[in-house]
Amino acid sequence: MRSRIKNKRKTDEETSYWLSYSDMMAALLLIFVLIISVTMLRAKIMYDQKQNELLGKENELIIQSDALEDERKTVASQQQLLDEQALTLQSQQIELKQKEETLLRQHQLLDELQKIMDEQQAQLDKIIGVRSELIEALKEEFDDSDLSIAVDEQTGAITFDASILFDYNEINLKDSGKEFLDEFLPRYVNILLGPKYRDYVSEIMIEGHTDTEGTYIYNLELSQKRAFSVAKYCLTDDNEVLTNSQLESLQSVITVNGRSYSNPIYDKNGEVDAEASRRVEFLFRLKDEEMIREMIEILNSESNQ
Repeated sequence: MRSRIKNKRKTDEETSYWLSYSDMMAALLLIFVLIISVTMLRAKIMYDQKQNELLGKENELIIQSDALEDERKTVASQQQLLDEQALTLQSQQIELKQKEETLLRQHQLLDELQKIMDEQQAQLDKIIGVRSELIEALKEEFDDSDLSIAVDEQTGAITFDASILFDYNEINLKDSGKEFLDEFLPRYVNILLGPKYRDYVSEIMIEGHTDTEGTYIYNLELSQKRAFSVAKYCLTDDNEVLTNSQLESLQSVITVNGRSYSNPIYDKNGEVDAEASRRVEFLFRLKDEEMIREMIEILNSESNQ
């Protein structure tokens, strides 16, 4: 009996022990669960916080990325602008260099032109001097002559009244006209084609002029034929007033021109002087004179601009 009671007590004690141990283990387990739950909760909270922080960082990075992209675009735009400005500067430098080269060539050309102008001026002064000497020589030759010839002091032109050479509206020389030319021609040729001036004379011109009666064409033909008649008489091979060398020299420079009534003579009242307009003129041109005159006119027009 005692043995049963003792065994039962022992069993109860063992049962009570394991129950207490079980409760303790359950409590520990519960504590572990609570700890794990709290830990997981804290971990979840921290995870969420980190996620929120990461999300904020991502947004910040996106904003920074956008800002960087804008800056990159701005830099690219500025770089493009700098490239364009560099190209423009390079183009301007090339253009400036070309202008400098052009300016240098122009200076060189101006120097050359100045040299040419100086040479031409010297030549012009010489020609003007020669023309003045020629005009003076013609005046001395004819002023005191019985021919009553007037020499234009500016051009050296010698004018004959047509009535001395021709009858009215005629083209054939009168005998008195031939006698007049026989006396005039050798004296004129001796001066213009003499040793002193022959190398300067490029042309001797015989011009016929008429009054304003009739048509221009009729008077053109009349003036041309009259000038030709004078030239023909002066250049005939059987000319007894000129030597062969003088005749050859005159043939090489003489020209004939009819002017119709394109250059009439006016009286003091401004009316056409018909008698004075009917005339024949002897003129001369010196070598290079026309070229120099044109050059002076061009230079004068440019200086007046």
